Amino acid sequence: MRIKKTIIILSVVLALAIGGIAFSDPGTETDPLITLSYLNTKLQEVRNYVDTKVAGIPTGGGSNESQLFVVELSKGQKLIAEAGGEIILRGGKATAITSPQGGLADVTAGIDIKSGENIPPNHLLIIARSDGRGVLATSDATVYLMVRGNYRVE
Repeated sequence: MRIKKTIIILSVVLALAIGGIAFSDPGTETDPLITLSYLNTKLQEVRNYVDTKVAGIPTGGGSNESQLFVVELSKGQKLIAEAGGEIILRGGKATAITSPQGGLADVTAGIDIKSGENIPPNHLLIIARSDGRGVLATSDATVYLMVRGNYRVE
């Protein structure tokens, strides 16, 4: 009997405690979770941190290396790109100009294009070294290329 009373009393106390927690109103004007001045201070610290990080990002305004240029070639003309150059054939037909160190990296197909092989249209080609690699225009119509990086037309 004594154990039953103790269990009933503990149950009532526990129910009241849980009810008090469940229906309490945290974060009121009289009992804020944080103060407004603390929040404003932390927000200003975050703004300053973001501003310093953004200020350190280069804008790329002084370099054209990120731009793609449209280059037109006539039959027999060559486009020779420097290391890191990117070429995309957009129109016409062209073949690869390679070097003894390797071919043109076709990252779209995941292959290495050898010398004299046809360049597939709309495939991204990357030039690994500045050793004379590029493309030769072979079609009678104008060949259109999109090029990023340093190059020369011969």
